[in-house]
Amino acid sequence: MSWIREGELTIIERFCANIIKAGPMPKHVAFIMDGNRRYAQKCHVERQQGHSQGFDKLAQTLRWCLNLGIREVTVYAFSIENFKRSKEEVDGLMDLARQKFSRLLEEQENLKKHGVCIRVLGDLPLLPVDIQELIAQAVLATRNYNKCFLNVCFAYTSRHEISNAVREMAWGVEQGLLEPSDVSESLLDKCLYTNNSPDPDLLIRTSGEVRLSDFLLWQTSHSCLVFQSVLWPEYSFWNLCEAILQFQMNYSALQKARDSYLEERRQQQLERDQAYVSRKLQQEGCLSHGDSRRRRSLLQKCTALREERIQGFLQALEHKRADFLERLCPVSA
Repeated sequence: MSWIREGELTIIERFCANIIKAGPMPKHVAFIMDGNRRYAQKCHVERQQGHSQGFDKLAQTLRWCLNLGIREVTVYAFSIENFKRSKEEVDGLMDLARQKFSRLLEEQENLKKHGVCIRVLGDLPLLPVDIQELIAQAVLATRNYNKCFLNVCFAYTSRHEISNAVREMAWGVEQGLLEPSDVSESLLDKCLYTNNSPDPDLLIRTSGEVRLSDFLLWQTSHSCLVFQSVLWPEYSFWNLCEAILQFQMNYSALQKARDSYLEERRQQQLERDQAYVSRKLQQEGCLSHGDSRRRRSLLQKCTALREERIQGFLQALEHKRADFLERLCPVSA
């Protein structure tokens, strides 16, 4: 099964899609694709068959998203916690990953046609080396495509991602690229595996479970969360439409909360900068607030120097991550 299934919507699906697209549409949708094992049990087939059917449903869902104009999708493919499952099931999932990433490398023309950029987010060194190499090839081969984006969270948990982001910032301070005062929520955002993506507008979990299971905890604080009872391999276009309608009904409140949070974060950074300027003026013996020109000059300098340090750090971090992939795949596509 191809990663992106070719085909168009039916007439009735196109009709409903056009109606839905008249309202605000999510630009980025995340999926917790839950229910593969229960589907296998329900259909009296092997667990591995359930997982394989789940991948086929992902390919179909990506096509629906493209037809609806949703240009970014993030999926929870394999949690670090899944390593605790039976050896037989974990080995089966690793074999499925080998098959699917190998297939992806055979679909270069299809991916180029649709402009699909594949990103794999997670602690890749936890995976077998051959799978790491396949992932590196897939990521490097598609990194310049920018029409749509598929983020596959593999060997991932959100707490692990956040811990890793904190370690990256600590590394930046140790290397002299950052000052301790540069560490902030905004910088942590940029150190996450998802740093190249906007936060999801809509998160969908199937199978009736109503928890996030350590998935995108940081990124979904202002997302619309939709929990649906359908098992993932049985997911339909109409289930997706239902979730989008729930997003549209809550759009105004979500957007207001997100804008308020961003303004609050901007204000907090301004207050930190102003406190730094006050300490600097105090050290210079200029306690008077009358010299507003000097205060503005220091504030601008403080902001410019911080941004320069942060940009240098982020470039170094990007280089470190790219170097890891290129070492796995010396001859990139």
